[in-house]
Amino acid sequence: MRRREFITLLSGTTAIWPIAVRAEQREQIARIGVLMGTAAEDPEGQARITAFRQGLQKLGWTEGRNMRIDVRWAPGDAALERKFAIVLVALAPDVILATASPTVAALQGATRTVPIVFAHSVDPVGAGFVDSLARPGGNATGFVLFEYGMGVKRLELLKEIAPKVTRVAVLRDPAIAAGIGQFGAIQSVAPTLGVELTPVNLRDPGEIERAISAFASSPNGGLIVTAAPLILVHRDLIVTLAARHKLPAVYFSRYFTAGGGLISYGTDIYDLYRRAAGYVDRVLKGERPSDLPVQAPTKFATIINMKTAKALGITMPASLLTRADEVIE
Repeated sequence: MRRREFITLLSGTTAIWPIAVRAEQREQIARIGVLMGTAAEDPEGQARITAFRQGLQKLGWTEGRNMRIDVRWAPGDAALERKFAIVLVALAPDVILATASPTVAALQGATRTVPIVFAHSVDPVGAGFVDSLARPGGNATGFVLFEYGMGVKRLELLKEIAPKVTRVAVLRDPAIAAGIGQFGAIQSVAPTLGVELTPVNLRDPGEIERAISAFASSPNGGLIVTAAPLILVHRDLIVTLAARHKLPAVYFSRYFTAGGGLISYGTDIYDLYRRAAGYVDRVLKGERPSDLPVQAPTKFATIINMKTAKALGITMPASLLTRADEVIE
């Protein structure tokens, strides 16, 4: 081979090689789908996805280098959840993060093969997402949001901060099993605490406002807000109504107290998203959801908003302030 031909061949090979390397790198980028149950502009939804991204980063995953995240937002809309579930599956992701039971249901309706990790679900066995907590058996696994008994703790907190309360409205979503289960757990202990319960069903803002206003027309009332995706969507309205009607209220998550709610007790939701990143990492490295047990929450928090307490004329017990995880002044 003449020298000129050799140089031409060599330069051509050199030009092709980086292209091949870049193609190989693209093939190695992991694709992660995410179906969120909040609006894209919702600060709470953004905080949750940020916690998930932080969890992935600590495990060595960097967007644009070795992984890509495709997020779809469906704020409390079942039809939109089903639509985006199909869209995400069509993108052929390696794994999908589901953020709550409705999104898990939508995703499993679209695929029984793509791995799904749910950040939180109240009763994944009862909902049919997994065969059992220890051995999920299908294409989904993840984390339990709470136990129904936590509702009892919220009623006890309400009586501790407002002993004169004898009537309690329990805001719930009757369309989901978790709404019924949470109310049932609270109802089981209400008589022993001298409390009469009133369920307030969650369907639309108008119904919420009418029901709470009617309840507040009689004295000695309080409010317990249970966990549900739609309650997250309408949280500003709920906090506003509690303040307007001077109802002491106990919520299930910090984002209510941060937004002006009186007190919350519940699972550290951001910790669940960071832990979900760990399961996504394990799936990306070859483990199957069917072999990864569903895990219970490990971090809980009591948050008190003192500004709201003063506005309601409530003096927080010193013992409660001492054991609170955070006091918002």
